[in-house]
Amino acid sequence: MTHAIHARNKAALALLRAAQYNYQPDAVRAALTAVFLPNAAVHLATPFEDLDGPQALYEQAYAPLHQAMPDLERRDTIVLAGNSAQGEQWVGCCGYYTGTFVKPWLDIPPTGHQVAMRFHEFYRMQDGRVVEMQALWDIPELMMQARAWPMAPSLGRQWQVPGPATQDGLFQQPHDASRASASLQLVMDMLTGLSQHATGGVAAMQLEKYWHPRMNWYGPAGIGTGRGIAGFRHWHQIPFLNGMPDRQGTGGQGEFFAEGDYVAITGWPNMRATLTGDGWMGIAPAGQQITLRSLDFWRCENGLIRENWVLVDLLHVYRQVGVDVLARMREFNKARAICNSLGNSL
Repeated sequence: MTHAIHARNKAALALLRAAQYNYQPDAVRAALTAVFLPNAAVHLATPFEDLDGPQALYEQAYAPLHQAMPDLERRDTIVLAGNSAQGEQWVGCCGYYTGTFVKPWLDIPPTGHQVAMRFHEFYRMQDGRVVEMQALWDIPELMMQARAWPMAPSLGRQWQVPGPATQDGLFQQPHDASRASASLQLVMDMLTGLSQHATGGVAAMQLEKYWHPRMNWYGPAGIGTGRGIAGFRHWHQIPFLNGMPDRQGTGGQGEFFAEGDYVAITGWPNMRATLTGDGWMGIAPAGQQITLRSLDFWRCENGLIRENWVLVDLLHVYRQVGVDVLARMREFNKARAICNSLGNSL
């Protein structure tokens, strides 16, 4: 029965994914109408925020993105379904949107070349329909490809993040409850270990107990990728803990679900912290409390976590401390617009 429910939910989302792979406006609009309930809650990354159902999702998010990339294409690398401990049915999708960037989008200047923007999209399902969507699009990644990112550079490696090394992220096999449970328990134990840092330091986290020595931590643009435990610590964890030593979950906002070797967590938001210490990503330690929206995927391998895909709504983080990144980008790239205008007038 459980497998049948998850298979039905993924089949429902497959209609939308297929329409966005061969993007045609009418097909995408029809798929959204078929898959979403009209009053579905839609939570999208800054600057979109909460949208009023699937029609607004199409008109305010997808249609402008397609206008900027007329050959827009969706590519999924992970699709998993499962029940959360709260009893909710979820489907999580990891991948990227790609196309030729020919017109501005969110005032990001076009490149004229193919670009890629990561997404993590989570869908809460009831009776085969979407009742809630939580989605993070890595907008800073697109800004970096346009050479228009106006904030601090990534400490980690900035690149087009790959899909699973095992190339098995698009599940076809029957749901194995015991395997999913083992994967979920590994991730939960790891997170419990991370929470011990405040009282026991690095040793208390027991990172080697949970993470593969060749792990990859794929952070969002603005943070970047860390390879191995040392890369993870240097390029993400140490700056993060130094800047927000009191970080903690928001309580009841995150829902975990698992399938096979994969685990996912929703969160809108799922963490709260105060910017103190050394600050973070070039943000001064203003002593201000913020929340973080993070949608994550883990892949487990032989009892260890081998890969971790993480997206954080960094534009939302900056906005909470009074920094409008898109406005700063417009100022940062004003000279480019002036040069284009002068060139067209000659």
